[in-house]
Amino acid sequence: MLSDEDLQAMATADYLALGDLLEALPASRWDTPSLCEGCRIREVVAHLTMPARYGEAEFMAELKDCDFDFGRLSNRIAERDGALPTSKLVSDVFSDVLHGWQPPGGGAMGALNHVVIHSLDITVPLGVQRRSPDATIRVILDNVAAGGAGHFGVDISDVTLTATDLNWSYGSGAQRSGSAEDLVLYMAGRKVEDRLS
Repeated sequence: MLSDEDLQAMATADYLALGDLLEALPASRWDTPSLCEGCRIREVVAHLTMPARYGEAEFMAELKDCDFDFGRLSNRIAERDGALPTSKLVSDVFSDVLHGWQPPGGGAMGALNHVVIHSLDITVPLGVQRRSPDATIRVILDNVAAGGAGHFGVDISDVTLTATDLNWSYGSGAQRSGSAEDLVLYMAGRKVEDRLS
């Protein structure tokens, strides 16, 4: 059983790996559409790094202004902060504040899910290899399959999911196979069905 410290260390490693990628990303590629519907890479990074820019008081003031609708708040900040200089967004990916952040009610596992899934939202459309090591992606697969998929509105009760690049399988029913990253994205509600067999 992994401790919160283990999970947070995994999340930090993923932030650092993503930061290295983004630091070298040409300016034109920041406008690449991500796997988050309606968002470019820059908006996903702005969303991902929100805790590095907003303390609790600022966050709550913004949330109140959005009638406590987190989805609305998230979209507003992603759109607004996506216009920040990419150097600022990259700096926020490297922020120690972000690396210690945990989503309310989500804990260290939620923090790891957050960075891994949104990193895939960025890396897959860019056509670059995932930044998460096998051990981390396996933790995400296990967690999302065990209940997180329902959080994303995805029903996996009648399928068997099998990774083609890891020794990992889950469920019973119709076979769906794909890379570990594609299975994570599928369970997270991203439109990647054409990448599965």
